[in-house]
Amino acid sequence: MRWILIIASLFMLQACQSVPEDPVQAASPFDLDRFMGDWYVIANIPTLPEKGAYNAMESYQRVGPNKVATVFTFNKNGFDGEFKRMTPTGFVSPDNPAIWGMRFIWPFKADFRVLYVDEQYHYTVIGRQKRDYLWIMARQPHISDDKLEALKAVAVQQGYSLKELNLVPQQPLDAR
Repeated sequence: MRWILIIASLFMLQACQSVPEDPVQAASPFDLDRFMGDWYVIANIPTLPEKGAYNAMESYQRVGPNKVATVFTFNKNGFDGEFKRMTPTGFVSPDNPAIWGMRFIWPFKADFRVLYVDEQYHYTVIGRQKRDYLWIMARQPHISDDKLEALKAVAVQQGYSLKELNLVPQQPLDAR
């Protein structure tokens, strides 16, 4: 519960900041059903609770026409660190399925936007209108350096500064 309050407080504080003039562009076309499933966090500009995350993974399951159950898991400060689990709910915009409101605590919803997803739905970049947090994710726990650079370029093209971008350590699947 403490983490939920911290996250909600951070998002409320961020709401007081101004929004850049040029909006980020959400992925289009975007197939919500193909997006569902497991995504490994490869790199991020983390929220406070995510700092020091290892083996971070986001899982999405559609539970209604405009509702997504989310499970975010990671180990804190090391592969053997304390296991953390958060279960926010995503509320999909009826106008654009790549734009969600992510609820960690009622009644607040944090901005969550799929900025990019490749044609095969193997790689994605998630961001926010304020460009304060960013997640580069993949269906596998490791990606090539070239692919990572291409995904970073997507974020830069959307107006993100990557000076606070962190690589998220991921163990090979057989070592977990």
